Amino acid sequence: MIRDMIRPGNLLRLAVFGALLAFLLAPDRFAGLLAPLTSNGAPPIYHQSSLIDLTLSHLFTVAVSTLAAAVVAIGLAIFVTRPAGAEFLALSRAVVNIGQTFPPVAVLALSVPAMGFGEAPTRMALFLYGLLPIFENTLVGLSTLPPAVMETASAMGMTGRQRLLKVELPLAMPLILEGLRLSAVIGLATATIGSTVAAKGLGEVIVAGLLSGNLAFIVQGGVITGVLAVLLSDGFQAVARYAAKKGGARPQTGA
Repeated sequence: MIRDMIRPGNLLRLAVFGALLAFLLAPDRFAGLLAPLTSNGAPPIYHQSSLIDLTLSHLFTVAVSTLAAAVVAIGLAIFVTRPAGAEFLALSRAVVNIGQTFPPVAVLALSVPAMGFGEAPTRMALFLYGLLPIFENTLVGLSTLPPAVMETASAMGMTGRQRLLKVELPLAMPLILEGLRLSAVIGLATATIGSTVAAKGLGEVIVAGLLSGNLAFIVQGGVITGVLAVLLSDGFQAVARYAAKKGGARPQTGA
């Protein structure tokens, strides 16, 4: 455990996380680094809202949307891999592809009249956009299980529910987590457009920079989002590796 923590890659991640946290807690200390990106006396640090509050709001929006997408997508994948739901596979694929068919901006435009401005339309857009990778990875994970393992589970007298909970989902978990990783990382980047409908998030900093021509705002909003995406991706990959070791390694193929 300790040996894993002191690996160069992990030390670099800890250093990046520490630098990000230091910037969010005391951004004014980094003003000198961003000052060359400004002109005409423009402020180098965004102060209209707290950067750490915007970051937490951004992460919360992504977390809620990804969780909702996971519940629906995993539930659909389980359903269509059961004998009773196999005939609904094509329909389920059509449903989860809705988010990929309509761009998030279009979903926002359609959602605002019904939901109003704020986080709600943003969460809806991210929810729809995150369904496909979770569904496809879960589907692959559940439909490519080793036949010998399934036969052994049946021979032990397991019910369908017991096989699902004790055999199928644990073995498919690395692929399911990969789908969650893709959905969360895509959502983290896409959530920046939520500021166009008054949702609190890091997109507010980027849009403010674009409107005022302040490159420092654009850089800090973009860098924070990018670093969070990398750290989030690494976190999911670490959990997936642990799940693979615990449940038996399986190839990481899928959406």
